[in-house]
Amino acid sequence: MKKYTIWMILLFVGLQGYAQQGVLSIPPKNWFNLDPVENKVNGVSSEKAYNELLKGKTSKKVLVAVIDSGIDIEHEDLKDVIWTNPGEIPNNGIDDDNNGFIDDVHGWNFIGGKDGRNVGKDSYEVTRYYKILSKKYEGKELKDIDKKDREEFITWQKVKGEFEEAYGKAQMEFEQYGSLARQIERFNKLFEAYLDVEEVTAKTLQEIDSDDAVIDLGKNYMSQILQAVDGEVSLDSVLVLINMDLKELEANATISYDLNFDSREIVGDDPNKLDEKGYGNNDVSGKGTDNFHGTHVAGIIAASRGNDLGIDGVASNVSIMAIRVVPDGDEHDKDVANGIRYAVDNGAQIINMSFGKAYSPNLQYVYEAIEYANSKGVLLVHAAGNSGEDIDEANNFPNDKFGKSGDWSNWIEVGASSWGGDGQFVGSFSNYGDKTVDLFAPGVAIYSTAPNNDYQDAQGTSMASPVTAGVAAMLLSYFPDLKADQLKDILMKSVRKLDGVKVTKPGTFDQEVNFSKLSKSGGIINAYEAVKMAESMKVGKKK
Repeated sequence: MKKYTIWMILLFVGLQGYAQQGVLSIPPKNWFNLDPVENKVNGVSSEKAYNELLKGKTSKKVLVAVIDSGIDIEHEDLKDVIWTNPGEIPNNGIDDDNNGFIDDVHGWNFIGGKDGRNVGKDSYEVTRYYKILSKKYEGKELKDIDKKDREEFITWQKVKGEFEEAYGKAQMEFEQYGSLARQIERFNKLFEAYLDVEEVTAKTLQEIDSDDAVIDLGKNYMSQILQAVDGEVSLDSVLVLINMDLKELEANATISYDLNFDSREIVGDDPNKLDEKGYGNNDVSGKGTDNFHGTHVAGIIAASRGNDLGIDGVASNVSIMAIRVVPDGDEHDKDVANGIRYAVDNGAQIINMSFGKAYSPNLQYVYEAIEYANSKGVLLVHAAGNSGEDIDEANNFPNDKFGKSGDWSNWIEVGASSWGGDGQFVGSFSNYGDKTVDLFAPGVAIYSTAPNNDYQDAQGTSMASPVTAGVAAMLLSYFPDLKADQLKDILMKSVRKLDGVKVTKPGTFDQEVNFSKLSKSGGIINAYEAVKMAESMKVGKKK
């Protein structure tokens, strides 16, 4: 999933001339675990469930696989919950448990090489797909195409158009943002000299009283930017973030749409051999790459509870299996499918998948892996995506829309809700769909673990998915006889509905829609009610 970074805010302010009318109310850092009535935020009531319903009760450890960008397994708030393969002797160069993977102590990295290198950045699937299809169809017209290939030819025409448009947009964004960054830097230097200060903040800007048109314009412009980002940071801090984002945008403008880029040179596998096992390496942290996303996701699910560090994850008594398949770019179908199979074969009961893409050339292989997970009773939780689209119509792969059986009972598709401040109940970026998205979960301003013993906010359906996986793990831990379809059924039926509540339709500024129309369940996941429902089912008890 693409990260929501500062450049989006700054571009919006800089290019649209938009001035934010004050800062939204800030939720507690653990708001996603809190209760709407007791804490006045739209959390999932997991703390209430622990305190009132589960206190003193025994639980059983649950293994949750996180298929993502890599996890900092040494993080202070995660190291005690990272899965260790009981059948593997660390670093002896032998596949001790005969599962096809050597020294897979904490999971597996499908985008690493035998030489220790790791894939950091990769191209988008639309780029790779365009390249493949271009070999067959470039320069041809429909009349030149055999009937059996016409559907694929039409697909290629669509892919070609989207690739060219996206490539052009990426170039433009990089240029625009670079220009914006240079402008901020000039104003920062100007005001440092004008005010004789070491750093420029919103507060220091208010001290400026000048009739100079340039200074007055700069004051208003920089004030808008600081307010949009965070009213208390300095322009120096903004510039640090800008320079980080520029690197991402540069990669997006180059590698992401580079038809000649080949990440599999690092991996060393045959990209056309889909069922190949053993490729990759055991570096689940993905050393030398950005593993923020996976680390953040893992913390939401299972950061150690009650240790007075950082945050409390949604679920206690959980182990996290780390499976790395997601680069900075789009994941490969081969890796996704094999990641799912690895998780299932090595005992995962729940799999979180906070990633997605618009094209899936080897979709069938992924579906076969999902079917395999279904046959083994493993629950899969997937992020709906951050494009503000109706994915009943648009694609966000993988999904359960086109599977052999369709609408799998072990699959949960998750949209992102907000804490309710200033009437905001849904993430403006979240995908939705009353036929495809199952439920919503907190995904805005989520505070969780970050690499190097850090903790940061992030937002996206990438955060909503692990909240849901965490609630599922909580249920399974205390009610271990629950099957995957029962877990899904409970989570769907126990949601907190916002009946009659109108929200701004994601992806728009002014269109209103009933929150209940954004998903199948029409509500936000509710751990407290889910536990009550599980208790009432008397799972596993014979009549």
